[in-house]
Amino acid sequence: MSDQGAPSQAPSTASPEAQETGAAPAGENQVDVGAEKTGAPASPHQKSWLVRHFSLLLRRDRQAQKAGQLFSGLLALNVVFLGGAFICSMIFNNVAITLGDVWILLAALKVLSLLWLLYYATCTTRHPHAVLYHDPHAGPIWVRGSLVLFGSCTICLNIFRVGYDVSHIHCKSQLELIFPVIEMIFIGVQTWVLWKHCKDCVQVQTNFTRCGLMLTLATDLLLWVLDVTNDSMHHKIKAELNTLMENFSGNDTNTCLCLNATVCEVFQKGYLMLYPFSTEYYLICCAVLFVMWKNVGRRLAPHPGAHRGTPPFHLHGVIFGPLLGLMALVAGVCVFVLFQIQASGPAIACQYFTLYYAFYIAVLPTMSLACLAGTVIHGLEERELDTLKNPTRSLDVVLLMGAALGQMGIAYFSIVAIVATHPHELLNRLILAYSLLLILQHIVQNLFIIEGLHRRPLWESAPEALAEKREAEPPRRDSLLELGQDVRRASLAYIHSYSHLNWKRRALKEISLFLILCNITLWMMPAFGIHPEFENGLEKDFYGYRTWFTIVNFGLPLGVFYRMHSVGGLVELYLEA
Repeated sequence: MSDQGAPSQAPSTASPEAQETGAAPAGENQVDVGAEKTGAPASPHQKSWLVRHFSLLLRRDRQAQKAGQLFSGLLALNVVFLGGAFICSMIFNNVAITLGDVWILLAALKVLSLLWLLYYATCTTRHPHAVLYHDPHAGPIWVRGSLVLFGSCTICLNIFRVGYDVSHIHCKSQLELIFPVIEMIFIGVQTWVLWKHCKDCVQVQTNFTRCGLMLTLATDLLLWVLDVTNDSMHHKIKAELNTLMENFSGNDTNTCLCLNATVCEVFQKGYLMLYPFSTEYYLICCAVLFVMWKNVGRRLAPHPGAHRGTPPFHLHGVIFGPLLGLMALVAGVCVFVLFQIQASGPAIACQYFTLYYAFYIAVLPTMSLACLAGTVIHGLEERELDTLKNPTRSLDVVLLMGAALGQMGIAYFSIVAIVATHPHELLNRLILAYSLLLILQHIVQNLFIIEGLHRRPLWESAPEALAEKREAEPPRRDSLLELGQDVRRASLAYIHSYSHLNWKRRALKEISLFLILCNITLWMMPAFGIHPEFENGLEKDFYGYRTWFTIVNFGLPLGVFYRMHSVGGLVELYLEA
Protein backbone atom coordinates (compact mmCIF):
# COMPACT_ATOMS: atom_id res chain seq x y z
CA MET A 1 0.00 0.00 0.00
CA SER A 2 1.62 3.26 -1.07
CA ASP A 3 1.61 6.32 1.10
CA GLN A 4 0.37 8.48 -1.75
CA GLY A 5 -3.04 6.93 -1.56
CA ALA A 6 -3.81 8.43 1.81
CA PRO A 7 -5.84 11.58 1.62
CA SER A 8 -4.65 12.71 5.05
CA GLN A 9 -0.95 12.02 4.58
CA ALA A 10 1.49 14.78 5.45
CA PRO A 11 3.55 16.16 2.56
CA SER A 12 7.13 15.01 2.33
CA THR A 13 8.43 18.56 2.88
CA ALA A 14 6.80 18.85 6.27
CA SER A 15 8.85 20.26 9.10
CA PRO A 16 9.89 18.03 12.00
CA GLU A 17 7.17 19.60 14.11
CA ALA A 18 4.65 18.08 11.72
CA GLN A 19 5.66 14.76 13.11
CA GLU A 20 3.29 15.37 16.01
CA THR A 21 0.58 17.65 14.68
CA GLY A 22 0.08 16.06 11.31
CA ALA A 23 -0.34 17.85 8.04
CA ALA A 24 -1.91 21.00 9.43
CA PRO A 25 1.27 22.86 10.33
CA ALA A 26 2.85 21.82 7.05
CA GLY A 27 -0.02 23.20 5.01
CA GLU A 28 -0.09 26.47 6.92
CA ASN A 29 3.68 26.83 6.67
CA GLN A 30 3.55 26.30 2.90
CA VAL A 31 0.97 29.06 2.53
CA ASP A 32 3.06 31.44 4.64
CA VAL A 33 6.19 30.64 2.68
CA GLY A 34 4.37 31.29 -0.57
CA ALA A 35 3.22 34.63 0.76
CA GLU A 36 6.76 35.54 1.78
CA LYS A 37 8.11 34.66 -1.66
CA THR A 38 5.55 36.85 -3.41
CA GLY A 39 6.01 39.65 -0.89
CA ALA A 40 2.27 39.89 -0.20
CA PRO A 41 0.98 39.91 3.36
CA ALA A 42 -0.56 36.61 4.49
CA SER A 43 -3.90 38.10 5.52
CA PRO A 44 -6.95 35.85 5.75
CA HIS A 45 -8.99 37.66 3.05
CA GLN A 46 -6.19 37.22 0.46
CA LYS A 47 -6.15 33.44 0.86
CA SER A 48 -8.33 31.39 -1.41
CA TRP A 49 -11.55 29.84 -0.16
CA LEU A 50 -10.08 26.36 -0.57
CA VAL A 51 -7.06 27.17 1.63
CA ARG A 52 -9.22 28.74 4.35
CA HIS A 53 -11.66 25.81 4.27
CA PHE A 54 -8.84 23.25 4.35
CA SER A 55 -7.15 25.01 7.31
CA LEU A 56 -10.45 25.09 9.16
CA LEU A 57 -10.95 21.35 8.60
CA LEU A 58 -7.44 20.64 9.85
CA ARG A 59 -8.01 22.69 13.00
CA ARG A 60 -11.25 20.84 13.62
CA ASP A 61 -9.42 17.55 13.08
CA ARG A 62 -6.86 18.46 15.74
CA GLN A 63 -9.64 19.49 18.12
CA ALA A 64 -11.38 16.16 17.49
CA GLN A 65 -8.16 14.32 18.28
CA LYS A 66 -7.81 16.17 21.58
CA ALA A 67 -11.42 15.43 22.43
CA GLY A 68 -10.92 11.74 21.65
CA GLN A 69 -7.84 11.59 23.87
CA LEU A 70 -9.70 13.33 26.69
CA PHE A 71 -12.73 11.02 26.47
CA SER A 72 -10.63 7.84 26.35
CA GLY A 73 -8.50 9.07 29.25
CA LEU A 74 -11.60 9.73 31.34
CA LEU A 75 -12.88 6.25 30.48
CA ALA A 76 -9.66 4.66 31.76
CA LEU A 77 -9.70 6.86 34.86
CA ASN A 78 -13.22 5.79 35.79
CA VAL A 79 -12.45 2.11 35.21
CA VAL A 80 -9.34 2.35 37.40
CA PHE A 81 -11.25 4.13 40.17
CA LEU A 82 -14.02 1.53 40.08
CA GLY A 83 -11.58 -1.37 40.20
CA GLY A 84 -9.47 0.36 42.84
CA ALA A 85 -12.55 0.83 45.00
CA PHE A 86 -13.32 -2.89 44.72
CA ILE A 87 -9.75 -3.88 45.63
CA CYS A 88 -9.55 -1.45 48.56
CA SER A 89 -12.93 -2.67 49.83
CA MET A 90 -11.66 -6.24 49.66
CA ILE A 91 -8.59 -5.27 51.70
CA PHE A 92 -10.39 -3.32 54.41
CA ASN A 93 -13.68 -5.26 54.49
CA ASN A 94 -13.24 -8.72 53.05
CA VAL A 95 -16.70 -9.78 54.24
CA ALA A 96 -18.78 -7.43 52.09
CA ILE A 97 -16.40 -7.50 49.10
CA THR A 98 -14.49 -10.75 48.66
CA LEU A 99 -11.66 -11.73 46.35
CA GLY A 100 -14.21 -13.57 44.20
CA ASP A 101 -16.09 -10.30 43.58
CA VAL A 102 -12.87 -8.64 42.42
CA TRP A 103 -12.16 -11.59 40.13
CA ILE A 104 -15.62 -11.29 38.56
CA LEU A 105 -15.09 -7.59 37.82
CA LEU A 106 -11.64 -8.17 36.37
CA ALA A 107 -12.90 -11.13 34.33
CA ALA A 108 -15.53 -8.88 32.74
CA LEU A 109 -12.88 -6.26 31.93
CA LYS A 110 -10.55 -8.91 30.49
CA VAL A 111 -13.32 -10.25 28.24
CA LEU A 112 -14.14 -6.75 26.93
CA SER A 113 -10.45 -5.99 26.35
CA LEU A 114 -9.99 -9.36 24.67
CA LEU A 115 -12.84 -8.69 22.25
CA TRP A 116 -11.37 -5.30 21.36
CA LEU A 117 -7.87 -6.74 20.84
CA LEU A 118 -9.24 -9.34 18.45
CA TYR A 119 -11.29 -6.70 16.61
CA TYR A 120 -8.27 -4.41 16.32
CA ALA A 121 -6.02 -7.13 14.91
CA THR A 122 -8.57 -8.58 12.48
CA CYS A 123 -10.63 -5.55 11.43
CA THR A 124 -9.18 -2.14 12.25
CA THR A 125 -5.66 -2.75 10.98
CA ARG A 126 -6.96 -4.25 7.73
CA HIS A 127 -8.90 -1.17 6.65
CA PRO A 128 -7.52 0.70 3.64
CA HIS A 129 -4.98 3.31 4.76
CA ALA A 130 -5.32 2.14 8.38
CA VAL A 131 -1.61 1.98 9.24
CA LEU A 132 0.39 4.23 6.94
CA TYR A 133 3.06 5.10 9.50
CA HIS A 134 5.09 3.14 12.04
CA ASP A 135 6.85 4.74 14.98
CA PRO A 136 10.50 3.58 14.72
CA HIS A 137 11.16 4.36 18.38
CA ALA A 138 8.22 2.35 19.74
CA GLY A 139 8.49 -1.30 20.71
CA PRO A 140 12.26 -1.95 20.69
CA ILE A 141 13.32 -5.55 20.67
CA TRP A 142 14.06 -5.66 24.39
CA VAL A 143 10.50 -4.50 25.17
CA ARG A 144 8.90 -7.09 22.89
CA GLY A 145 11.25 -9.77 24.18
CA SER A 146 10.28 -8.88 27.75
CA LEU A 147 6.62 -9.09 26.78
CA VAL A 148 7.05 -12.61 25.45
CA LEU A 149 9.25 -13.76 28.35
CA PHE A 150 7.12 -12.36 31.17
CA GLY A 151 3.88 -13.22 29.39
CA SER A 152 5.00 -16.85 29.07
CA CYS A 153 5.97 -16.91 32.75
CA THR A 154 2.59 -15.44 33.72
CA ILE A 155 0.80 -18.11 31.70
CA CYS A 156 2.90 -20.77 33.45
CA LEU A 157 1.97 -19.18 36.78
CA ASN A 158 -1.71 -19.57 35.97
CA ILE A 159 -1.08 -23.17 34.92
CA PHE A 160 0.41 -23.86 38.37
CA ARG A 161 -2.57 -22.11 39.92
CA VAL A 162 -5.00 -24.26 37.93
CA GLY A 163 -3.07 -27.38 38.90
CA TYR A 164 -3.27 -26.49 42.57
CA ASP A 165 -7.01 -25.81 42.32
CA VAL A 166 -7.58 -29.08 40.46
CA SER A 167 -5.76 -30.98 43.19
CA HIS A 168 -8.29 -29.52 45.66
CA ILE A 169 -11.30 -29.69 43.35
CA HIS A 170 -13.23 -31.86 45.83
CA CYS A 171 -13.29 -29.05 48.41
CA LYS A 172 -13.18 -25.93 46.21
CA SER A 173 -15.61 -24.31 43.83
CA GLN A 174 -15.23 -25.23 40.18
CA LEU A 175 -15.88 -21.59 39.23
CA GLU A 176 -12.40 -20.71 40.48
CA LEU A 177 -10.96 -22.54 37.45
CA ILE A 178 -12.63 -20.09 35.06
CA PHE A 179 -10.66 -17.02 36.15
CA PRO A 180 -7.11 -18.31 35.45
CA VAL A 181 -8.26 -19.76 32.12
CA ILE A 182 -9.67 -16.38 31.04
CA GLU A 183 -6.45 -14.72 32.17
CA MET A 184 -4.29 -17.11 30.15
CA ILE A 185 -6.32 -16.44 26.99
CA PHE A 186 -6.19 -12.69 27.64
CA ILE A 187 -2.40 -12.71 28.17
CA GLY A 188 -1.77 -14.82 25.07
CA VAL A 189 -3.86 -12.63 22.76
CA GLN A 190 -2.56 -9.38 24.25
CA THR A 191 1.07 -10.45 23.90
CA TRP A 192 0.51 -11.41 20.25
CA VAL A 193 -1.25 -8.13 19.40
CA LEU A 194 1.33 -5.94 21.16
CA TRP A 195 4.22 -7.81 19.55
CA LYS A 196 2.76 -7.34 16.08
CA HIS A 197 1.21 -3.87 16.31
CA CYS A 198 3.17 -1.94 18.96
CA LYS A 199 4.62 0.42 16.30
CA ASP A 200 1.29 1.23 14.61
CA CYS A 201 0.09 4.79 14.07
CA VAL A 202 -3.57 4.08 13.30
CA GLN A 203 -5.39 6.55 11.04
CA VAL A 204 -8.90 5.01 11.02
CA GLN A 205 -11.46 4.46 13.80
CA THR A 206 -9.27 6.63 16.00
CA ASN A 207 -11.74 7.30 18.82
CA PHE A 208 -12.77 3.65 19.09
CA THR A 209 -9.11 2.59 19.04
CA ARG A 210 -8.21 5.07 21.77
CA CYS A 211 -11.04 3.84 23.98
CA GLY A 212 -10.03 0.21 23.43
CA LEU A 213 -6.40 0.95 24.24
CA MET A 214 -7.34 2.82 27.41
CA LEU A 215 -9.72 0.05 28.50
CA THR A 216 -6.98 -2.55 28.05
CA LEU A 217 -4.46 -0.33 29.83
CA ALA A 218 -6.84 0.15 32.78
CA THR A 219 -7.40 -3.62 32.95
CA ASP A 220 -3.65 -4.30 33.04
CA LEU A 221 -3.16 -1.63 35.68
CA LEU A 222 -5.86 -3.13 37.89
CA LEU A 223 -4.36 -6.60 37.46
CA TRP A 224 -1.01 -5.17 38.57
CA VAL A 225 -2.59 -3.51 41.61
CA LEU A 226 -4.30 -6.77 42.54
CA ASP A 227 -1.02 -8.67 42.21
CA VAL A 228 0.73 -6.13 44.41
CA THR A 229 -1.93 -6.02 47.10
CA ASN A 230 -2.46 -9.79 46.96
CA ASP A 231 1.19 -10.57 47.62
CA SER A 232 0.09 -11.95 50.99
CA MET A 233 -0.80 -15.08 49.02
CA HIS A 234 2.88 -16.00 49.42
CA HIS A 235 2.39 -16.31 53.15
CA LYS A 236 -0.98 -17.97 52.67
CA ILE A 237 0.47 -20.68 50.44
CA LYS A 238 3.28 -21.33 52.89
CA ALA A 239 0.78 -21.63 55.73
CA GLU A 240 -1.38 -23.97 53.63
CA LEU A 241 1.67 -26.09 52.88
CA ASN A 242 2.47 -26.45 56.58
CA THR A 243 -1.17 -27.32 57.34
CA LEU A 244 -1.19 -29.80 54.49
CA MET A 245 1.87 -31.59 55.82
CA GLU A 246 0.31 -31.74 59.28
CA ASN A 247 -2.90 -33.16 57.84
CA PHE A 248 -0.93 -35.66 55.80
CA SER A 249 0.85 -36.89 58.93
CA GLY A 250 -2.50 -37.47 60.66
CA ASN A 251 -2.36 -34.62 63.17
CA ASP A 252 -5.63 -33.16 61.91
CA THR A 253 -8.87 -34.46 60.50
CA ASN A 254 -9.48 -31.73 57.95
CA THR A 255 -11.22 -33.16 54.89
CA CYS A 256 -9.67 -30.71 52.37
CA LEU A 257 -6.54 -32.74 51.69
CA CYS A 258 -4.36 -32.68 48.62
CA LEU A 259 -4.37 -36.00 46.81
CA ASN A 260 -0.60 -35.84 46.28
CA ALA A 261 1.52 -33.78 48.68
CA THR A 262 4.52 -33.73 46.34
CA VAL A 263 2.50 -32.48 43.37
CA CYS A 264 0.87 -29.78 45.50
CA GLU A 265 4.28 -28.64 46.73
CA VAL A 266 5.52 -28.37 43.13
CA PHE A 267 2.51 -26.23 42.18
CA GLN A 268 3.00 -23.99 45.19
CA LYS A 269 6.74 -23.54 44.68
CA GLY A 270 6.22 -22.82 40.99
CA TYR A 271 3.56 -20.24 41.79
CA LEU A 272 5.81 -18.48 44.31
CA MET A 273 8.79 -18.50 41.93
CA LEU A 274 6.88 -17.05 38.96
CA TYR A 275 4.78 -14.53 40.89
CA PRO A 276 7.14 -11.52 40.39
CA PHE A 277 7.04 -11.94 36.61
CA SER A 278 3.30 -11.29 36.61
CA THR A 279 3.68 -7.80 38.08
CA GLU A 280 6.42 -6.94 35.59
CA TYR A 281 4.35 -8.16 32.64
CA TYR A 282 1.41 -5.90 33.40
CA LEU A 283 3.65 -2.87 33.88
CA ILE A 284 5.31 -3.44 30.49
CA CYS A 285 1.90 -3.85 28.84
CA CYS A 286 0.74 -0.55 30.34
CA ALA A 287 3.81 1.21 28.92
CA VAL A 288 3.38 -0.26 25.42
CA LEU A 289 -0.36 0.48 25.35
CA PHE A 290 0.26 4.09 26.39
CA VAL A 291 2.70 4.60 23.50
CA MET A 292 0.19 3.08 21.07
CA TRP A 293 -2.47 5.41 22.46
CA LYS A 294 -0.22 8.44 21.89
CA ASN A 295 0.49 7.28 18.33
CA VAL A 296 -3.18 6.99 17.29
CA GLY A 297 -3.76 9.51 14.49
CA ARG A 298 -0.10 10.52 14.45
CA ARG A 299 1.43 11.32 11.06
CA LEU A 300 5.19 10.96 10.76
CA ALA A 301 7.07 13.26 8.43
CA PRO A 302 10.05 11.66 6.68
CA HIS A 303 13.37 12.64 8.21
CA PRO A 304 16.15 12.98 5.60
CA GLY A 305 18.95 12.08 7.99
CA ALA A 306 17.28 9.15 9.69
CA HIS A 307 18.94 5.80 9.45
CA ARG A 308 16.52 2.92 9.23
CA GLY A 309 17.17 0.32 11.86
CA THR A 310 19.77 0.18 14.58
CA PRO A 311 23.24 -1.31 14.36
CA PRO A 312 23.83 -4.84 15.65
CA PHE A 313 25.16 -5.41 19.14
CA HIS A 314 28.96 -5.73 19.03
CA LEU A 315 31.49 -5.45 21.85
CA HIS A 316 33.85 -3.26 19.73
CA GLY A 317 36.80 -4.37 21.85
CA VAL A 318 35.51 -3.12 25.21
CA ILE A 319 37.08 -5.07 28.10
CA PHE A 320 36.89 -3.41 31.50
CA GLY A 321 33.13 -2.79 31.58
CA PRO A 322 32.11 -6.42 30.88
CA LEU A 323 34.85 -7.72 33.19
CA LEU A 324 33.81 -5.60 36.17
CA GLY A 325 30.13 -6.27 35.43
CA LEU A 326 30.68 -10.03 35.34
CA MET A 327 32.53 -9.85 38.66
CA ALA A 328 29.56 -8.03 40.20
CA LEU A 329 27.17 -10.55 38.64
CA VAL A 330 29.06 -13.56 40.03
CA ALA A 331 29.30 -11.97 43.48
CA GLY A 332 25.57 -11.16 43.38
CA VAL A 333 24.68 -14.74 42.43
CA CYS A 334 26.76 -16.06 45.35
CA VAL A 335 25.09 -13.68 47.81
CA PHE A 336 21.69 -14.56 46.35
CA VAL A 337 22.24 -18.33 46.75
CA LEU A 338 23.57 -18.02 50.31
CA PHE A 339 20.72 -15.75 51.36
CA GLN A 340 18.11 -18.00 49.76
CA ILE A 341 19.49 -21.09 51.50
CA GLN A 342 19.47 -19.31 54.83
CA ALA A 343 15.98 -17.86 54.21
CA SER A 344 14.57 -21.37 53.73
CA GLY A 345 15.26 -22.09 57.41
CA PRO A 346 13.35 -20.88 60.47
CA ALA A 347 15.43 -17.70 60.89
CA ILE A 348 18.07 -15.71 59.06
CA ALA A 349 21.36 -15.14 60.89
CA CYS A 350 22.65 -11.59 61.27
CA GLN A 351 25.81 -12.26 59.25
CA TYR A 352 23.76 -12.96 56.12
CA PHE A 353 22.06 -9.58 56.39
CA THR A 354 25.52 -8.07 56.84
CA LEU A 355 26.77 -9.87 53.72
CA TYR A 356 23.76 -8.73 51.68
CA TYR A 357 24.04 -5.04 52.62
CA ALA A 358 27.85 -5.10 52.31
CA PHE A 359 27.49 -6.30 48.71
CA TYR A 360 25.19 -3.39 47.92
CA ILE A 361 27.48 -0.91 49.68
CA ALA A 362 30.34 -2.10 47.46
CA VAL A 363 28.38 -2.06 44.17
CA LEU A 364 26.24 1.08 44.47
CA PRO A 365 29.10 3.63 44.83
CA THR A 366 30.90 2.08 41.85
CA MET A 367 27.76 2.38 39.75
CA SER A 368 27.28 5.99 40.89
CA LEU A 369 30.85 6.93 39.91
CA ALA A 370 30.38 5.27 36.51
CA CYS A 371 27.15 7.22 35.94
CA LEU A 372 28.82 10.50 36.92
CA ALA A 373 31.70 9.81 34.54
CA GLY A 374 29.27 8.98 31.75
CA THR A 375 27.31 12.19 32.35
CA VAL A 376 30.53 14.24 32.11
CA ILE A 377 31.46 12.48 28.87
CA HIS A 378 28.00 13.26 27.46
CA GLY A 379 28.74 16.91 28.12
CA LEU A 380 32.05 16.66 26.23
CA GLU A 381 30.50 14.99 23.20
CA GLU A 382 29.83 16.88 20.00
CA ARG A 383 26.57 15.09 19.24
CA GLU A 384 23.58 17.39 19.05
CA LEU A 385 20.50 17.09 21.22
CA ASP A 386 17.46 15.44 19.65
CA THR A 387 14.73 18.05 20.14
CA LEU A 388 12.02 16.33 18.10
CA LYS A 389 8.94 15.23 19.99
CA ASN A 390 9.02 11.50 20.71
CA PRO A 391 6.27 9.84 22.79
CA THR A 392 8.38 6.73 23.40
CA ARG A 393 11.32 8.67 24.75
CA SER A 394 9.06 10.87 26.87
CA LEU A 395 7.44 7.75 28.34
CA ASP A 396 10.87 6.22 29.00
CA VAL A 397 11.84 9.28 31.01
CA VAL A 398 8.57 9.26 32.97
CA LEU A 399 8.91 5.54 33.71
CA LEU A 400 12.50 5.93 34.87
CA MET A 401 11.59 8.77 37.21
CA GLY A 402 8.39 7.12 38.44
CA ALA A 403 9.76 3.61 38.95
CA ALA A 404 12.73 4.99 40.86
CA LEU A 405 10.31 6.26 43.51
CA GLY A 406 9.65 2.67 44.63
CA GLN A 407 13.09 1.85 46.06
CA MET A 408 13.74 5.48 47.00
CA GLY A 409 10.52 5.55 49.06
CA ILE A 410 11.52 2.36 50.91
CA ALA A 411 14.98 3.84 51.51
CA TYR A 412 13.58 7.07 53.00
CA PHE A 413 11.25 5.13 55.31
CA SER A 414 14.21 3.00 56.42
CA ILE A 415 16.32 6.08 57.12
CA VAL A 416 13.63 7.57 59.37
CA ALA A 417 13.19 4.28 61.23
CA ILE A 418 16.92 3.82 61.80
CA VAL A 419 17.63 7.38 62.91
CA ALA A 420 14.68 7.30 65.30
CA THR A 421 15.62 3.99 66.95
CA HIS A 422 19.14 2.48 67.12
CA PRO A 423 21.51 4.14 64.61
CA HIS A 424 24.71 2.94 66.34
CA GLU A 425 24.35 -0.81 65.79
CA LEU A 426 26.40 -2.38 63.00
CA LEU A 427 23.49 -3.75 60.99
CA ASN A 428 21.57 -0.49 61.30
CA ARG A 429 24.61 1.45 60.09
CA LEU A 430 24.85 -0.81 57.08
CA ILE A 431 21.15 -0.35 56.31
CA LEU A 432 21.52 3.42 56.68
CA ALA A 433 24.51 3.52 54.31
CA TYR A 434 22.70 1.21 51.88
CA SER A 435 19.62 3.47 51.85
CA LEU A 436 21.63 6.65 51.25
CA LEU A 437 23.74 5.08 48.50
CA LEU A 438 20.64 3.63 46.85
CA ILE A 439 19.01 7.07 46.63
CA LEU A 440 22.21 8.58 45.20
CA GLN A 441 22.61 5.79 42.65
CA HIS A 442 19.03 6.17 41.38
CA ILE A 443 19.48 9.92 40.91
CA VAL A 444 22.80 9.82 39.02
CA GLN A 445 21.77 6.82 36.90
CA ASN A 446 18.59 8.62 35.83
CA LEU A 447 20.67 11.66 34.87
CA PHE A 448 23.06 9.52 32.81
CA ILE A 449 20.34 7.59 30.98
CA ILE A 450 18.07 10.58 30.32
CA GLU A 451 20.99 12.68 29.08
CA GLY A 452 21.99 9.88 26.71
CA LEU A 453 18.47 9.29 25.41
CA HIS A 454 18.24 12.94 24.36
CA ARG A 455 21.41 12.72 22.27
CA ARG A 456 21.09 12.05 18.57
CA PRO A 457 22.43 8.61 17.57
CA LEU A 458 25.72 8.52 15.73
CA TRP A 459 24.20 6.98 12.60
CA GLU A 460 21.90 10.04 12.31
CA SER A 461 24.51 12.71 12.92
CA ALA A 462 27.26 11.27 10.68
CA PRO A 463 25.33 11.17 7.38
CA GLU A 464 23.93 14.67 7.98
CA ALA A 465 27.43 16.02 8.63
CA LEU A 466 28.63 14.43 5.40
CA ALA A 467 25.67 15.86 3.51
CA GLU A 468 26.36 19.36 4.84
CA LYS A 469 29.99 19.03 3.85
CA ARG A 470 29.04 17.96 0.35
CA GLU A 471 26.56 20.83 0.00
CA ALA A 472 29.26 23.31 1.01
CA GLU A 473 31.59 22.09 -1.73
CA PRO A 474 31.24 23.60 -5.24
CA PRO A 475 29.45 21.40 -7.77
CA ARG A 476 32.00 19.47 -9.85
CA ARG A 477 30.07 16.34 -10.89
CA ASP A 478 30.63 16.41 -14.61
CA SER A 479 30.15 12.71 -15.18
CA LEU A 480 28.68 9.56 -13.76
CA LEU A 481 32.18 8.39 -12.86
CA GLU A 482 32.78 11.40 -10.62
CA LEU A 483 29.34 10.91 -9.07
CA GLY A 484 30.17 7.27 -8.26
CA GLN A 485 33.53 8.24 -6.80
CA ASP A 486 31.87 10.91 -4.63
CA VAL A 487 29.32 8.41 -3.31
CA ARG A 488 32.08 5.90 -2.59
CA ARG A 489 34.13 8.51 -0.69
CA ALA A 490 31.08 9.51 1.36
CA SER A 491 30.31 5.86 2.16
CA LEU A 492 33.89 5.17 3.22
CA ALA A 493 33.94 8.32 5.36
CA TYR A 494 30.69 7.29 7.05
CA ILE A 495 31.95 3.74 7.67
CA HIS A 496 35.19 5.11 9.12
CA SER A 497 33.30 7.57 11.31
CA TYR A 498 30.95 4.88 12.52
CA SER A 499 33.47 2.08 13.03
CA HIS A 500 36.23 4.13 14.65
CA LEU A 501 35.99 4.35 18.43
CA ASN A 502 37.49 7.43 20.04
CA TRP A 503 38.10 7.52 23.77
CA LYS A 504 34.71 9.10 24.54
CA ARG A 505 32.75 6.49 22.61
CA ARG A 506 34.81 3.65 24.06
CA ALA A 507 34.33 4.98 27.60
CA LEU A 508 30.56 5.28 27.10
CA LYS A 509 30.38 1.70 25.84
CA GLU A 510 32.44 0.44 28.79
CA ILE A 511 30.25 2.30 31.27
CA SER A 512 27.02 1.18 29.61
CA LEU A 513 28.01 -2.51 29.63
CA PHE A 514 29.12 -2.33 33.25
CA LEU A 515 25.85 -0.72 34.30
CA ILE A 516 23.83 -3.24 32.25
CA LEU A 517 25.34 -6.20 34.09
CA CYS A 518 25.04 -4.47 37.48
CA ASN A 519 21.38 -3.63 36.92
CA ILE A 520 20.71 -7.23 35.85
CA THR A 521 22.28 -8.37 39.12
CA LEU A 522 20.23 -5.93 41.19
CA TRP A 523 17.10 -6.95 39.25
CA MET A 524 17.65 -10.65 39.85
CA MET A 525 17.95 -10.48 43.64
CA PRO A 526 14.58 -8.93 44.56
CA ALA A 527 12.76 -10.46 41.57
CA PHE A 528 13.35 -14.01 42.78
CA GLY A 529 12.39 -13.60 46.39
CA ILE A 530 15.14 -11.81 48.39
CA HIS A 531 13.29 -9.27 50.55
CA PRO A 532 15.62 -8.31 53.42
CA GLU A 533 13.71 -5.05 53.80
CA PHE A 534 10.89 -7.11 55.27
CA GLU A 535 12.92 -9.92 56.81
CA ASN A 536 15.30 -7.85 58.96
CA GLY A 537 12.43 -6.78 61.23
CA LEU A 538 13.67 -3.25 61.97
CA GLU A 539 11.20 -1.26 59.90
CA LYS A 540 8.44 -3.80 60.54
CA ASP A 541 8.73 -3.25 64.29
CA PHE A 542 8.87 0.55 63.85
CA TYR A 543 5.93 1.03 61.46
CA GLY A 544 3.89 -2.05 62.24
CA TYR A 545 3.35 -5.14 60.14
CA ARG A 546 0.46 -3.91 57.99
CA THR A 547 1.92 -0.48 57.20
CA TRP A 548 5.40 -1.73 56.38
CA PHE A 549 4.02 -4.65 54.35
CA THR A 550 2.05 -2.17 52.19
CA ILE A 551 5.11 0.08 51.71
CA VAL A 552 7.36 -2.82 50.71
CA ASN A 553 4.67 -4.40 48.56
CA PHE A 554 4.30 -1.28 46.42
CA GLY A 555 7.96 -0.29 46.41
CA LEU A 556 9.64 -3.58 45.50
CA PRO A 557 7.73 -4.26 42.23
CA LEU A 558 8.52 -0.72 41.10
CA GLY A 559 12.16 -1.26 42.01
CA VAL A 560 12.29 -4.49 39.99
CA PHE A 561 10.66 -2.72 37.04
CA TYR A 562 13.15 0.16 37.37
CA ARG A 563 16.16 -2.15 37.05
CA MET A 564 14.69 -3.89 34.02
CA HIS A 565 13.73 -0.60 32.35
CA SER A 566 17.20 0.80 33.06
CA VAL A 567 18.75 -2.17 31.25
CA GLY A 568 16.69 -1.32 28.17
CA GLY A 569 17.73 2.33 28.26
CA LEU A 570 21.40 1.42 28.77
CA VAL A 571 21.29 -0.96 25.79
CA GLU A 572 20.07 1.93 23.63
CA LEU A 573 22.88 4.15 24.95
CA TYR A 574 25.41 1.42 24.13
CA LEU A 575 24.14 1.06 20.56
CA GLU A 576 23.99 4.82 19.99
CA ALA A 577 27.50 5.53 21.32
